[in-house]
Amino acid sequence: MPTIETDEHKALRTAVSALGKRHGRDYDREQLWSEAAKLGYLGVNLPEEYGGGGGGIAELSIVLEELGAAGAPLLMMIVSPAICGTVIARFGTESQKQEWLPALADGTRTMAFGITEPDAGSNSHRITTTAHRDGVDWLLTGRKVFVSGVDIADATLIVGRTEDSRTGRLKPCLFIVPRDAPGFGRRRIEMELNAQEKQFELTLDDVRLPAEALVGDEDAGLLQLFAGLNPERIMTAAFAIGMGRYALSQAIAYAKDRTVWNTPIGAHQAIAHPLAQAHIDLELARLMMQKAAHLYDEGDDVAAGEAANMAKYAAGEACVKAVDQAVHTLGGNGLTREFGIASLITAARVARIAPVSREMILNYVSHQTLGLPKSY
Repeated sequence: MPTIETDEHKALRTAVSALGKRHGRDYDREQLWSEAAKLGYLGVNLPEEYGGGGGGIAELSIVLEELGAAGAPLLMMIVSPAICGTVIARFGTESQKQEWLPALADGTRTMAFGITEPDAGSNSHRITTTAHRDGVDWLLTGRKVFVSGVDIADATLIVGRTEDSRTGRLKPCLFIVPRDAPGFGRRRIEMELNAQEKQFELTLDDVRLPAEALVGDEDAGLLQLFAGLNPERIMTAAFAIGMGRYALSQAIAYAKDRTVWNTPIGAHQAIAHPLAQAHIDLELARLMMQKAAHLYDEGDDVAAGEAANMAKYAAGEACVKAVDQAVHTLGGNGLTREFGIASLITAARVARIAPVSREMILNYVSHQTLGLPKSY
């Protein structure tokens, strides 16, 4: 894989960075979303024939990282174009592609993603949201939690399970559920996290869906699911790296200007070395993210799965350390609203927890990469 970014990627970084800096930390989500869409950034990973940029997750991750580094991340980029757009582009019917991809690319429509359940946690094999046929329709019943942006999404891509007619076992399937579908309810989850995108619990009470609501092949199962989950991990890494870079830039600027006893505090190794270490960790995490994106865009889903999990783990750890050191560098000022990094203390933890915990990633690497026996 290439280890040096292309000139096109460098130019994309520069352009998106300028957009993010124009909006800044107090950005308006709708305005930034609209402008990013008009510039072609939201759909940069989607096929050109459906209004996208014809790129891949490599390009989309650059967009999210640079917006985050400017203090203006768009969380729904992880969900709408990366997960939902990718799944529909790879497995959707022609009708689904025509209906959704151009609108996801130009930002006029967004889609949420519902997989997590109260009792299943990180175990996608224990999902209890089920769909069964009723004539030509589907009836979908279940619950989802921690679903981002449902209030601003036109539909939610729901992970459910259907019964295999041959074995009787339940297998994962994906359904597009319109926001106004009868029986589809939502309740906002009050979070300590200070984010523009809100979290919701969803209830699906015999939600009737037409046959065409099913995305892809009913028998494809985990293949389709992980086609969305690998980009989710890569984009979460981009989100975390951007956040860490923003916090670090604030700390560096402060350490250059803040003077004690006629010396900038950044001249002291106790300040300088931890900031340097944070920068190194973020750069290393970015390399793994770029590797994961390259493998995914090349169609190597198996290798991409390993790299995407590693990238998400490394980025989450690097982000938490960078934010913590940034706050510590500013001292009391690091906890003020004026400098805008105290809120990242909570936000940075999300990268360790979602969409999969670091412990589950370590489990994955233990038995998938190292060949160790499973502990569960």
